[in-house]
Amino acid sequence: MIFPQEYKHVGVTHILPEESENEPIYFLSRYIIVNKCDGENKKYWLYEVQHKGKGLLRKATDITLIAGPDNILDYEGTLNIKNRNLLIETALPLCKGDITTVLFRGIDNHVTFVHEPDLSEVMEIEILDVAPPYPPWLCDVVRRLERAGIFGEFGIQFTENVVDLRQFEGNNTVFPCSASGLSGKCLDSDIITEPGTLLVGCEISKALFETRFPGLDYEFISICPFSSDIVKPSKPFIARCCQAERAGQVKINGIPGATVHWGASEFQVADAIRSLVRRLKEENE
Repeated sequence: MIFPQEYKHVGVTHILPEESENEPIYFLSRYIIVNKCDGENKKYWLYEVQHKGKGLLRKATDITLIAGPDNILDYEGTLNIKNRNLLIETALPLCKGDITTVLFRGIDNHVTFVHEPDLSEVMEIEILDVAPPYPPWLCDVVRRLERAGIFGEFGIQFTENVVDLRQFEGNNTVFPCSASGLSGKCLDSDIITEPGTLLVGCEISKALFETRFPGLDYEFISICPFSSDIVKPSKPFIARCCQAERAGQVKINGIPGATVHWGASEFQVADAIRSLVRRLKEENE
């Protein structure tokens, strides 16, 4: 796949290379799109260019054809051309038969392209969360940030790994907080006197239970991503933890990820994911 990291690296002209061997190249241009009218139709050529020299305009040293008029599709309408995942997903079904390349325009009329789109080059990040609420809080935040284009330039996609805590509801089950709306007892509002209780929570919940009800026998299911057998990542991830000191770039079971506090803001979630992506890219270089 060829997909310029920045659309500023794509130049547009009406002049074919063979029509002017001395035509200078703008110093930022790494690819040139040539468009020429053939009657009422436009034809497109895509070239990779190399140049040398100093200054804004430079002499071309090599020009390589990537795709010609039979291979290029001009996408109708405008898209957010900073959203790399969106453009790859849009180009993929359009590239069939002889079509290998799709041209895209942004709302500012700048142009970029995807040549031979390949989703395997899109990084996948797992949202690790529990429910309720519905939708799960962290999933909802990430999806809203995704729609806003916060991660657009990275070329990433998100999958959701959510554990539904309703499976543990029951008269003998204790959850950390009554705000969950789950059926059972809650540490913040109930007094537990009977042994054999099932506590579903994290290490903080466990410590609170043992402090409030010392000596009472109970079973425990951890929902903390750092210790849980049911809430655990399968790939690079973003997760929540109620211990603020654990927030940051982490590894769980050897899998790289990022954690934010349960009370994190949208900005903190976005910053954690962007830091994780940069970290993963550096580790893969």
